[in-house]
Formats: sequence, C-alpha cells, structure tokens
Amino acid sequence: MSSPPGDAGVVPVDLSGWSFGDDAVRDAIAAAVDRACSTSGVLALTGHGIDRTVMEQVLEVSTAFFDLPLETKRRMMVDDMAANRGYAAFGTEALAYSRGIESEPDMFEAFNVGCETVPAGVSAEARVQFFAPNVWPDEPASLRSIYLQYFAECAQLSRTLCQVFARALGLEEHFFVELHDRAPSVMRANNYERRPEHPEPSPDQLRMGAHSDYGSFTILMADPVPGLQILGTRGEWHDVLAPVGGFLVNLGDLLAEWTNDRWRSTVHRVVPPPQGTPGPFRRRSIAWFQQPNHDAVIEVLDVCCDDDNPPRYPPTTSGDHLLAKLMGPRSGAVSDVDATFLGLGD
Repeated sequence: MSSPPGDAGVVPVDLSGWSFGDDAVRDAIAAAVDRACSTSGVLALTGHGIDRTVMEQVLEVSTAFFDLPLETKRRMMVDDMAANRGYAAFGTEALAYSRGIESEPDMFEAFNVGCETVPAGVSAEARVQFFAPNVWPDEPASLRSIYLQYFAECAQLSRTLCQVFARALGLEEHFFVELHDRAPSVMRANNYERRPEHPEPSPDQLRMGAHSDYGSFTILMADPVPGLQILGTRGEWHDVLAPVGGFLVNLGDLLAEWTNDRWRSTVHRVVPPPQGTPGPFRRRSIAWFQQPNHDAVIEVLDVCCDDDNPPRYPPTTSGDHLLAKLMGPRSGAVSDVDATFLGLGD
C-alpha cells in the first residue's frame, strides 16, 4: 500500500523485541506505535508471537463452517441481537449505521464468539449483557477447540499491546492492562463471498460499510485479497493488506476518546471486487475486538489535555458505549454517536 506521508500510511511495528529487549528497544517500539496511532491509526504488526499454524487453522476451520448449508448455519443464530454471539447471515447487518449513517445491508456473513468463562467478580446483570454463552456448532468438530486456542493467543497479545500503548503515552505500563482484565472481548470470523443465490448488489452496496471499531483496538488477520480500505485524513480511501504472517491492528473509538483524539479511531470499509471480476472472489478475516472492562470509565487522560486542549468528550463507560454501537447495525437504527467521529476524514 502506498499513501501520502502523514495521511493513511500504515506503520510497520515489529513487536519481537518487547519481551526481552532493554528500555531503548521498548522505547523504539513505543515510538513506532505512537507514530502509527497518531497518523493512520493502524499498525502492520509482526513479531507478535502467535504461531502461523494456529493462524492458518482458524482460517481453515472457519472456511469449513461457512461452507455448510445455510439452514445448518442458521441454527447458530441467537435471538438477542445485543448478545454478540453466534451466526450472522449474509445481508443481516449494515455497519455504517454505527456511525449514524443509513445504509443498505452489507454483503458478508459472520460467526461470533466471546469469553468461554465469565471473569470473576462480574455481576449477574453484566453476565447477561456482556458475557452471553457461546453457541458452538456440531460441525466442524474441531471449531470450538481451535477458536478457543486462537482466542487465548489474541488475549495474550492484547495484554502486551496494552503495555506498549501505555508506554507510548508515557503512562505506567500496566495502566491499560488493569482496565482490560475483565474485558467482554469478542472474536468475529467474517466471510465475503459471491454466491449464485445472492442478489445483484446495488451500485453503492459494500461488502462491509464504512465504520470505526467500538472498543480499544482490533487485531485483524485476513487473506491477502483486496477489499479492505481505510480513510485518510484527507478524505481519500487507501487499500490495505495485512503483512505476511502478521496482523493489522487498528484503534477503536474508546482509545481515541481516552487520548482526546491524539490517536485516531480508524474508519474503514470492505469494497466489493471490480465489475467483471470472475468467480466468488472470496475474502476471509478474523477480527479480535479488545474492549475495556464493561464498567471501565473512559475519561480523557490528563497527559492528553491541558488548558489549550481541553477534553473533547464527557466520561462514559465501556459497556454503555458498546451496547449503543452494537444495536444500530443489527436493528437498522441509526446509532447516537459522537459528532467528532462523524467528521473523521472530512
């Protein structure tokens, strides 16, 4: 991907030196992260420590699930739209609603899982709202074990990234870790594929509508298939591919609010293949969404504001913000979102 300097350039970050490097190595990694978060809001992450075999397995088992008959997959649908679990069929969501923008249905299908075990100390009400039980298909038989292994790997990577983000902001290294230790994080497998039974898309219909992610950050693994685009500060869309064997990590709304927009919550979309492109043009991705603890208060950090740059956002909680964002895309209702985010890319 090529981008104008300071606009949508995705910054490469090699994390391999974080665990054993000295302060100079850690400072260099933190500086690269700060540069990424302040410009595009996207890191091209390598040296992350997750085994390539595990990454390939989660894609392969997701493919086997999405290749099942629709009636089989629909048994994994959950009635409660706020539960954020189970199967979402093609054309049942429209992500642009989360930004307060009306949209036609998006052209993808997905399968969501969350924490298998509810963290200690979570109230009964929060269990219902943020830790709904997972639903697991009978086939593929290995899906559950592979998903849970990958989920655990991403959770460990997330803890490391929380440390890096804190160092990049000049905070105590465990500041964010402690606010994510009971996180209602979710993993979503996405499948983009043209099938004979799908209706012809309208000219403006997207595989996934333009949106920003809701929580702290997203760890994304994806096929090297074009389609993902991020919105630059000059209002132009830029194509993005994940690094080979690595991830794209993009910031979410809450981390942008915490930093008073010193860091960017990245608006992104997935566009369909060009007209006349033959075949199903399949694209698979696995997104691991790191959300702060449901009761974490998100308040602009002192290090990101002063008399000349006062806080732009009132305090909120992670849980309230998440529920408001989730319901728009799934109910066809425009979400009530912060005006600052609606202006991103203008």
